[in-house]
Amino acid sequence: MTAPVIHVAAALVVDAAGRALMVRKHDTTMFMQPGGKIEPGEHPLDALRRELDEELGLCLPPADFTWVGTFEEDAANEPGHRVRAEVYSVTLLSGTPAAAAEIAESRWVDPHDPGTLDLAPLSSRALLPILTGRR
Repeated sequence: MTAPVIHVAAALVVDAAGRALMVRKHDTTMFMQPGGKIEPGEHPLDALRRELDEELGLCLPPADFTWVGTFEEDAANEPGHRVRAEVYSVTLLSGTPAAAAEIAESRWVDPHDPGTLDLAPLSSRALLPILTGRR
């Protein structure tokens, strides 16, 4: 039996120092890239921009984003599920992310050495390695 797939849009958000923005949802332990579920009929970039605004107060124009690709991994917070992420990158040169809605915490991390953070499989196996050149 194939595991159910959750379709999301995710952002590789980096700052001028090359740090990656990671978020943790309420009542969870794993940190992941910001983003969220794509609504029916919604373009992935529109979903991502909506989620970044709702959850972090970041209003970024479409032209700031670069398509990275589609990645699939085990879901972090839904046992027995997979997550398929439409991933875009963006460099945040101004503005400060402020955790809101379902986000309990955000933090900037060194993608080469995220320390002891509990990372979602998509982040640790696919997305952070893109930033470090290990993919």
